[in-house]
Amino acid sequence: MSPFDPLREQLAGAAAAFGTGLVDDVEQALKAELEIFPVCHHSPASALAMARRLREKQPKVIYLELCEDLRPVLDELRNCRLPVALQAFATDIEGFPPEWAPLSVIAPITESSAEYQAIAYALDTPGVEIVLVDRSVDHVFQWEPRERGEAVGVEIGDLRPRFAELEEHLLHHGKVRHWSEWWDQYVEQPLVGADYDTYRQVMVLIGSLFRRLRPQGNEMDEDRERYMWTRMREHLAATGADPDTCLYVCGAFHAASPVMGEHLDITPRTATRWLYGLIPSSHSAIEEQFGLAPGSVSIASATWSKAVKRSGVTPYQLGSKSKARALPPPAPLERDDRLSGFLTQPPALDGFDEAELLGWCVDIVRLARRNGYLASTADAIAIYETSILLAGMRNRKRPTPYDFQDAAVTCIEKDVVPGRRDVRRLCEIMLGGDRIGQVGYDSLPPLARDVLDRLEPLGLDLQKRTLSRALMNLDLNPELAPCSDLLWMLRYLLPEGAVKPIMGSRRLGERSIQESWDLWLGKHQRELIELGYEGVTIEQVMEQRLRRAAWDPKATAAVVLGAVEDSILFLGSRRFTDELGARAVELLSAERTVDDAPEVLRRIRRLLAHYRSSGGALPGWCEAFVTAGYAHYCTLLPSAFVDEDTGVRQVGAMLGFLFSMESLAISLGCDRAQLELAVRQSHPEAPAKVALVWAAQFQLGLLTMADLRSRCDDLLNNPLVVPSVPLYITGFVQALEPAPVLTPFVVEVLSGAFGRLPDDVLLPWLPNLITTLRKEAPELVPVLVREAGLTYPASLAAVDAWVPPWSAQSAKGTRGRAPVVAGPVTGLLAAHPAPTDAVAALLGCSGEWQSGDTESGGPGHAEVAALLKAHPETAGAVAALI
Repeated sequence: MSPFDPLREQLAGAAAAFGTGLVDDVEQALKAELEIFPVCHHSPASALAMARRLREKQPKVIYLELCEDLRPVLDELRNCRLPVALQAFATDIEGFPPEWAPLSVIAPITESSAEYQAIAYALDTPGVEIVLVDRSVDHVFQWEPRERGEAVGVEIGDLRPRFAELEEHLLHHGKVRHWSEWWDQYVEQPLVGADYDTYRQVMVLIGSLFRRLRPQGNEMDEDRERYMWTRMREHLAATGADPDTCLYVCGAFHAASPVMGEHLDITPRTATRWLYGLIPSSHSAIEEQFGLAPGSVSIASATWSKAVKRSGVTPYQLGSKSKARALPPPAPLERDDRLSGFLTQPPALDGFDEAELLGWCVDIVRLARRNGYLASTADAIAIYETSILLAGMRNRKRPTPYDFQDAAVTCIEKDVVPGRRDVRRLCEIMLGGDRIGQVGYDSLPPLARDVLDRLEPLGLDLQKRTLSRALMNLDLNPELAPCSDLLWMLRYLLPEGAVKPIMGSRRLGERSIQESWDLWLGKHQRELIELGYEGVTIEQVMEQRLRRAAWDPKATAAVVLGAVEDSILFLGSRRFTDELGARAVELLSAERTVDDAPEVLRRIRRLLAHYRSSGGALPGWCEAFVTAGYAHYCTLLPSAFVDEDTGVRQVGAMLGFLFSMESLAISLGCDRAQLELAVRQSHPEAPAKVALVWAAQFQLGLLTMADLRSRCDDLLNNPLVVPSVPLYITGFVQALEPAPVLTPFVVEVLSGAFGRLPDDVLLPWLPNLITTLRKEAPELVPVLVREAGLTYPASLAAVDAWVPPWSAQSAKGTRGRAPVVAGPVTGLLAAHPAPTDAVAALLGCSGEWQSGDTESGGPGHAEVAALLKAHPETAGAVAALI
């Protein structure tokens, strides 16, 4: 016995299993009780064979492999321009993992698909019923593994090898680049002109081959087939239909099923509420969904149009008024072997169509010149010759669109220019283009129809796919104000580009007088339709979106304050706004970090300013937010100062909240001692945070201006600390948020550093200072620049004579010139100097009390006394007023 006999038997068994098994599958499909029509999705050959068979057989019942609960949507196809897609959508799910939401199933339909021919025939022919027999969309996700879950494209009749090595082998020996080209060359073109029996046997054979290439992992496919046969048997039993008058349309992969006729116990659906509708689709979207080569669906569409003209078959179209010619009664289906002849003889392909190729060459050169390429007649000739050459090298009788496309790229695209269409894309446009479907008005969901109706006063055709410009003068045409409100909500809900404001804005406390909009709703019809799955009106969807954002597990107080602002701007519902505000208070009290403190401060300031400017009392949630924030930030302030993960920007925002809201918080019952205690307990080590603590202590009266100046002088005098001065300055700049009175002092510190430090010390840390300020406080730097502009002289000539206002000489000169003003205030202050001395000590001012003639205004004030004596009426009026 040879040692290779076991291997020899194994290989012989595999060959027998494939050879005999494939033929057995074909024979089994032909003997089925129902006539099985195997298809490949978006295949012109399948669509042409379907049109022929429907006119011959005139079936009374068509069973179609499509989710059974999509059946009501088929009637809406009458109002659409193909390609469109059937869609099932669910946002509120039950029985599935929450992270899967939203769920979506999409099944695209094109005119060159066998499924559309069957649908059009069934809907336009009296007495014909179409029954969808595949799993419901709910069962699609029930059968999905728990770790998966996303939008699913239902692949009707998908045919592609499940064995990567075989696909690579076919592409290599077929001298093609991708699977779509191989299918077109070796299956599509030979079957376009084949008779029905040959077509059916070949498609079942291919489906059986691909099925056997993946013996493992077919369990779900077999369950789907049992599901479909169970539904068909139930329908036959319920209606008593004759199987001879029925037609079962399914993918070729399922036509070779080994479980044909078996029963499946179907589980009930979950409580998930599914919404159904139509959305626009396109050739490129279908190619992306099914992994096809770019341009393959457009080429299939062009092949379909040519095959229809050549064959003389009248295809079915929904709503078509044309009368198809009558065909003789169908001959009985044959079960003879048609495969042997088809597989052993070369296909009878069309001959070389010189006129067609010449037309392609001329058209692509014209289109290339229009798109900026320097193409000429010589390029058209070169494309013609190269197409023929490529077809010969690939053993083709005539150049295919793929050969022509390669030749055009070779001869025209000599360079690549950004922003310009490449030649391959131009070929796709010329051969059929990325045709985009549209859903008619009557088939739109209520929300989409409501949007179009409410925008009708604009006088624009918003279903066009071209860009429209809307101009509104809201003062002259106040009736357009509702259109403006709707457009702002659409801009919030739809993707960028669908609704774009050119002029006008919507912010708290602002009102646009004139607005200009670019509207592209026709191009974004799909997104508008999907909004209809979330609610009946735009306002309802808006409220749901804001509510979902506010109650998201990852929501923060800053996020909810943004939702509050949006609810004021777009909805104007006080009840809903108060509900969101209460949620913001709840989240702020529960937060354990201060990462969002800058955003919280910015938004609550804007909201408080809005409510104060609009008149009336503050809402209760605003008062609760201020008091909760005051207590919350006071509690977290000491730990935030020492926490390395908390930045100086966040700590500055906390202090900004505490000091800017202090008066309101104290009036609402908060205790200022809590803030003083929090500041006293803060002992940071980072330089920037140390400067913040100094600023807070100054604001609370715990430090004087003289103390601050002394500490900053010590920093500049210490050579070990000088490299960290930029960080201290960053802290002082951040302190302008809680203590804007320190703005002149920060300018003084910077000026002192630039004036005192030598260049070898100043220049190394100057870049660090600039980058730190740009990163940490970009919005506060303009405040410093403005203060510096007010402090420094305006002309170069005045610089030499300029004396800094904070210098001792300037202060002394100012004190020498200070007038003594006569009057009761002067007498009161002179009689009780203690309060004035305390305030001067707090501000860091030193000086002595001056004496003067209080009755006459002191020396040097004779002019004032004379003026008051000459015009006593003014002084008398003021005295009477007081």
